[in-house]
Amino acid sequence: MGHTGDVNIFERTKLIAHIARWRWNWERFDTAYAPDRELPPSFKSAREAAALIPDEACVISCGIAGNARCSILFRAIREHFEQTGGPRGLTWISVAGQGGRGRVPGTVEEVARSGLVTRYITGHVETAKAMLHLADCNKLELHVLPQGEMTHIIEAQGYGRNVVKSATGVGSFLDPRVGRGSPVTPRADLQLIEAGAHPDELIYTLPHIDVALFNAPYADHNGNIYFHHAATITENIEAARAARHNGGLVCACVSGLIERDDKLISLPAKDVDMIVINPDNEQTGSVPQKRYWPMFVPGTDQGNKDAVRRLRFINETLRITPYRGPVDQALARLGATTFVNHVSPGATVNIGVGLAEEVCRVLCSSGVHKNITFTTESGVYGGTPASGIFFGAAVQPMRLESSAWMFHHYAECLDAAMLGFLELDSAGNINLSNRGERLTDYVGPGGAPSIIEAAQTVFFIGKWMQGARVVCNGERLQVKKAGMPKLVQQVHEVSFNGRVNLARGKQIFYVTDLAVLQLYEAGLKLLAVMPGIDIERDLLANAQADIIVPDNPPPMTVPAAVVTGRDFHLAWPHS
Repeated sequence: MGHTGDVNIFERTKLIAHIARWRWNWERFDTAYAPDRELPPSFKSAREAAALIPDEACVISCGIAGNARCSILFRAIREHFEQTGGPRGLTWISVAGQGGRGRVPGTVEEVARSGLVTRYITGHVETAKAMLHLADCNKLELHVLPQGEMTHIIEAQGYGRNVVKSATGVGSFLDPRVGRGSPVTPRADLQLIEAGAHPDELIYTLPHIDVALFNAPYADHNGNIYFHHAATITENIEAARAARHNGGLVCACVSGLIERDDKLISLPAKDVDMIVINPDNEQTGSVPQKRYWPMFVPGTDQGNKDAVRRLRFINETLRITPYRGPVDQALARLGATTFVNHVSPGATVNIGVGLAEEVCRVLCSSGVHKNITFTTESGVYGGTPASGIFFGAAVQPMRLESSAWMFHHYAECLDAAMLGFLELDSAGNINLSNRGERLTDYVGPGGAPSIIEAAQTVFFIGKWMQGARVVCNGERLQVKKAGMPKLVQQVHEVSFNGRVNLARGKQIFYVTDLAVLQLYEAGLKLLAVMPGIDIERDLLANAQADIIVPDNPPPMTVPAAVVTGRDFHLAWPHS
């Protein structure tokens, strides 16, 4: 996870050509394509498949970020709607973020057309800008749920159930006793979250799934589906089983045909109604499935550091991952140091997006990661988490599971989680779901509530201020210009309830570019301060939240090596 300068000129040239090819071809959608050979009736063109989706159906599309996008199906459904006026009034479910931020075609934003989708249910909506614009114009009913609970409801529908009881989200905006529940838009017709019989319980539900759409690498001539060479599996199996149990349609989109191999079949032909062959299917964003990248496949050895540098270069070139300067790198070292001081070797860890990825980079470059099992809510187990358009995949994963499996695993085995934040308040509450007053600013909780509920130790990684100018001045940091405080008296939206989670015995840390805080019964306590940072002038004067500054012992001063990176060594204590 270095910077573009870490990639040599030859590799840079290859990657730029790779990006250029993708950009040149990303509007190519042959929705009428059908192979020139006799195949079972289940094989259809994308247009034919789109025509079979009924009005007012509940559709789920699987995938996460740029991984396993149902691009040809998204485009075919949009085209059919524009040409015929149907299907209309769809409820659409996507567990994870599947948008292209209004820039990249072939995402779930293709179906964001007035009248086509009238209700959207998801965990993460920030990247689906077109959906947000529809919601802002009062043309779409928008709901958000925690991703873990969503995957478990989808799984349950395959067995005839449609309710999940959980402590996830208690005391947050998801809890209808203190917040709004699932609806984001006002005057919603549905409420998908109810208060349980106990104060520590919420009841989650979803509409019954009628149509399941997912990508898979291959099918055989008999219609069996194969997942090997995929970068993620996400909800493919659970969604297919749910639609099948509900008497609906299951549609798989594959890159091509292979010979039958009974040992590798992931989903048998009897569980699939329609198969669309799209030769341009992607393994992940920009990577054609037919030229898949082995780095994302379990059991391969692609040179971890070089592979991660290449991914970083692509994200920075596409301006998806922002450039991380010296202060961000110092924050990453501080986060990694805090992590090893409070988490034991052998830990199972979830890494979120943003600055948490930079902490992961330090853990990996130091070698500490050899005693950590990184995981992603997509179901990817082991390896080094990928970022940006590749988020959800990992470099050199140990294995790929479903997202429902991973959230079950978290409930039993998750030691630590590292997540970002937008706001932090005096009670230790976090807002990570809402950037502002308008619907177009909405982010959604993603998998964070489910992940936090499972984790024993939680680290929130972010800046002390938004828009401040902080510089490295030798071995010290200096605040050149103050910004907007991110530590506020009360967060705009409670995505994480500090008191509720503290009462459950969790360790909760807030690691920023200027200082480290920990949540105690008495409130936010200042643990450590970056060298050069004055507590009164730089911290308290630029925070609206109440902060406890202890006298005995006083907050420690972070070692200069964390700022400079010189002579910085990371190791487990007492190892």
